[in-house]
Amino acid sequence: MTATTPEALAEAVAEAAAAVLPSVSPLVLGPVQPGSPHVAAAFAGGAVAELDGGVPGVVAVLVGRELVDALASSPLGGLEVAAAVQPALDAAAHRLGARARAASTLDLEADDFDIAAVLGGEFSTVPLIGTGIAGAVLVPATTLAGAREPITADPAAEAVAAPVEPAAAPEPFVPAFGTGPAAVVPRGLELLHGVDMEVTVELGRTRMTVRDLLALTPGAVLELDRAAGSPADLLVNGRLVARGEVVVVDEDFGLRVTEILDAAATA
Repeated sequence: MTATTPEALAEAVAEAAAAVLPSVSPLVLGPVQPGSPHVAAAFAGGAVAELDGGVPGVVAVLVGRELVDALASSPLGGLEVAAAVQPALDAAAHRLGARARAASTLDLEADDFDIAAVLGGEFSTVPLIGTGIAGAVLVPATTLAGAREPITADPAAEAVAAPVEPAAAPEPFVPAFGTGPAAVVPRGLELLHGVDMEVTVELGRTRMTVRDLLALTPGAVLELDRAAGSPADLLVNGRLVARGEVVVVDEDFGLRVTEILDAAATA
């Protein structure tokens, strides 16, 4: 692999995760540190994902209070930390030559929480610095030892599309873990601008008995609870946020939004 030492690989994994982790400002890597049982005390939330593809172990990402609070107070309803962190875990797994399974949210405030147990033993920690310690990427030693070449469908295309490396920035000051998180300026909804959301367009609904459901055959017509020409619903993570008209764009269906619903109406 390009990264020839565990420290260099851990840094490369953290860099990949930092590029897609929700943050108002670009995240800078702190120095790679040996894992500590006190690392979780510096953060408010996190998620972990098991790896597939022949690479052993898991990868975890911890995040600060401002992101956790922004997710909890989203106008679209409370959002899971695991969902917000999944793209970062996917990027980290890719750099290890693996694929991340669905992330699980970590309960850092549980009395019996043990980060070393979650990671399966010794691990490396790479702080992610924004306006304070915004997050950290945790990679077990066994995972670093079993890493493979990054997965890519077209290595040549990926090399051409690779961004130009920016000039090296001065190494930021990183306080020791266990001393508590650095003070940050609340950013609210801005932190969620890069979070992926599941968007669904619903034409209508109906109710059926199991007997009728099992009797369905190709060509059967279902009557929905909506009249022809009525607007379709636009749902984000299952929450109604807008309505619009179904249109066709280059042989694909689309939705022309005609009405945005306020938060009070959708609560």
